[in-house]
Amino acid sequence: MNAQPARASFGIGEVLAQLRGEFPDVSVSKIRFLESEGLIQPARSPSKYRRFSPADVERLRYILTAQRDEYLPLRVIKDRLAAAEDGADAEGEDGEEGPRQRLGRRPLSRRELLDAAGIDDGFLAELEDFGLVRPSGRQYGPEALDAALIIVALGRYGVQARHLRAVRAAVERETSLIEQVVAPTLRQRSAGSRERAGQTAQEIAALSLQLHASLMGSTLADAGLQTDGLAGAARAAWAGESGEAAPAEVRLGGAGYDEPGFAGPAAARSGA
Repeated sequence: MNAQPARASFGIGEVLAQLRGEFPDVSVSKIRFLESEGLIQPARSPSKYRRFSPADVERLRYILTAQRDEYLPLRVIKDRLAAAEDGADAEGEDGEEGPRQRLGRRPLSRRELLDAAGIDDGFLAELEDFGLVRPSGRQYGPEALDAALIIVALGRYGVQARHLRAVRAAVERETSLIEQVVAPTLRQRSAGSRERAGQTAQEIAALSLQLHASLMGSTLADAGLQTDGLAGAARAAWAGESGEAAPAEVRLGGAGYDEPGFAGPAAARSGA
C-alpha cells in the first residue's frame, strides 16, 4: 500500500479552508496583514503566488489563537514566536501541568469547565447570573475557565461572586470606551480595517490592565498596604515576559468554593 505523501505547501485558499473551521473570521486580507507585520513569511512560487508550508499553517494557528483567546498585541506574539525559535520559550518551566495546560485553549463543555475549575453546577449558575462567566451556545471559551479559576482563588480570601459585580460593570464600561475608540476604523471600507481595529482594541485593553495595576498599587500603598511587584507584574504581562497573566494561586484550581462570606480587611489582618 502506497502512503499518501504529505503536502509540501498550500495556496492561500487551501490555508483558509484549514483554518476557518476554528477561526471563522480569518480572511485573505487578515493573512496578508499578518505577513505585512512580519509574523509570517510564506514562500513564493515562480509565479509569485504565496505558498504556505505545514509549519506556516501551524504558526498562523498559534497567532490566531493568541489573538482570540489571550488578547495579545501582535508585537507580543511576535516576541513569543522569536523566543520559541531561539529555544527560549519558558512556558511550563515549573513542570506542573494545570487545567489550562491540560485542556489547551479549546472550547469546553459544561462538565469539562466544572471539573477543571473544581466547582459545582450551582456555583457556575451563580457566576452566570452575575455575568462573570458566559457560555457561547452550549460551550465555554477558554476565558470562561480563566475567570472561574480566578474567582475560585479569590474565594479563598472570602470574596464571593456577588462582590465582583462592580468588576463586571467596570469591564463593560471600559469595553464601551474601547469600542468608541475603534469605531472610526471599523467604519472604514479599506482592506484590513477590521484587523487594525482589533489590534488597536487589544493594545488598549492591555494598557488598561497595566493602568489598573498601577492605580491599585498606589491606592493600596496610600492605605499603608505593601504591594511591591504589583505594577511590575502587569508590565511583565504586557511585555510578554510572563506565561501566566494571573498569580500562582489561580493555577491551583480544584478546591471549589466554600467560603461563607466576605471576610474583609479586619479578618485579613487577624489571619482569618
